[in-house]
Amino acid sequence: MTNKTHQPDCNRFIRYLMGQTRDGKPPLVEYLVDEVVMRPILEEKFGRAWVAPGEDRQSQSAYLDNFIYFWYRMGYDFVRFEEDLGFTYNQIYAQDPAPRSQKLRAWADQHHGIIMSWSDFEQYPWPRVADYDFFPYEYINSHLPEGMGFVVSHAAGVFEHLSHMMSYEGLCLALHDQPDLVQAMADKIGERMVEFYTHLLNLDRVIALFPGDDIGFRSSTLVAPEQLRRFVFPWHKRFAAMAHSRCLPYFVHSCGNLERVYEDLIEDVGIDGKHSFEDAILPVEDFQKRYGGRVAALGGVDIHVLSTGTPQQVRERTRFLVETCGARGRFAIGSGNSIPSYIPVENYLAMIDEALL
Repeated sequence: MTNKTHQPDCNRFIRYLMGQTRDGKPPLVEYLVDEVVMRPILEEKFGRAWVAPGEDRQSQSAYLDNFIYFWYRMGYDFVRFEEDLGFTYNQIYAQDPAPRSQKLRAWADQHHGIIMSWSDFEQYPWPRVADYDFFPYEYINSHLPEGMGFVVSHAAGVFEHLSHMMSYEGLCLALHDQPDLVQAMADKIGERMVEFYTHLLNLDRVIALFPGDDIGFRSSTLVAPEQLRRFVFPWHKRFAAMAHSRCLPYFVHSCGNLERVYEDLIEDVGIDGKHSFEDAILPVEDFQKRYGGRVAALGGVDIHVLSTGTPQQVRERTRFLVETCGARGRFAIGSGNSIPSYIPVENYLAMIDEALL
């Protein structure tokens, strides 16, 4: 683990997930690693001074140097990075209770949206891609170690932005009372994301689009599948087509029970990989049995195991997935969701260490 001699191979990473090779062990994958976990590893294991990103280019560059170094030294073949264009919505804040954390956690207000009417829609300050500063993406793209690729995304997807800006309650009401407003919002969001992705896909080290768009919960999708098919999936299909036109895969992170829409995502949208798995819904090994011949399975070490288990339990689950899913191919090992602030650092390191043995 964290060996200076690690030689990233982003081409193998893509070939493995696309089923073009099954040689060797499955690669590592991750969606996000919280800075609360990243910082002590950088400081205590790698001896690097932490730099918080500021408004000036010097601190931004120093932060991004650490960011790149972390993904490289942890054994990944790529750096994944995402930022939001600037969509605003009502949020609720609370102190993050995780050890070491001094930051606030933020949640979208589920009941009071910032857009609830056509008047709100017209007055909303829709962000412009022309005003967005792509410096972080461009800096990472030009500073990757040899062999590493760049996996990019806009932070959050069309459904998440809809449910945040209207609130989940407001969206559910609008789907019945004002579907034309929902459509107009989805189009405004989607059009800006198309423009955003057009810029990202012109970066020469990009190897995949990998957005997140949480559309489910424990037992079903958050809204009816036919509403996803009408308002959300056409935009994912367009994003996927943009990636495929450049011979790049389109991976999707989405939480919840998506059983009723997996065929839509695979056959209509055209995703190449699915990320985010919860053992209580559908363990990654079961997903792979059903769909692994058509789409890559990404991650799968359940967050409950990572957050509450011992390092040995994390190792055992990681080893099982490497041996079981890895033997079938089109699999990358990592968390079932992400590495949030409350994951013990020793558990994250245990997963990485076991995956690289």
